[in-house]
Amino acid sequence: MSPDQIQSLIALLVGFSVAGSLASGYQLVTERPLSFRLLNQGAQLVTVLAVPVLTFAAPFVIMRNVLRGRRIEKRRFEFVMGATVLAGFWSLMSGTVVVQLFAAVSLLFA
Repeated sequence: MSPDQIQSLIALLVGFSVAGSLASGYQLVTERPLSFRLLNQGAQLVTVLAVPVLTFAAPFVIMRNVLRGRRIEKRRFEFVMGATVLAGFWSLMSGTVVVQLFAAVSLLFA
């Protein structure tokens, strides 16, 4: 594997890890699973705060919903595959942001 491929794999894994950690932390604090329904609560502080959380936790929420839909609603394989690709790309992008943030913080305190 080339260094670029390894860097992308690390970003993908970091993105999914951060997404899972945010969703699990939200569920630990509120005792209910994280959902995109938080955005439907109107112009409230909770809605504004939910945007950055959902931005980074979306791959986990997408995969959880898709896997539940596959099991319960018997969704087609093509739908599940498309959602998996979408969640993977989203995780890659958010993971890249987190890795770059870690790099910037490490340079700041080095």
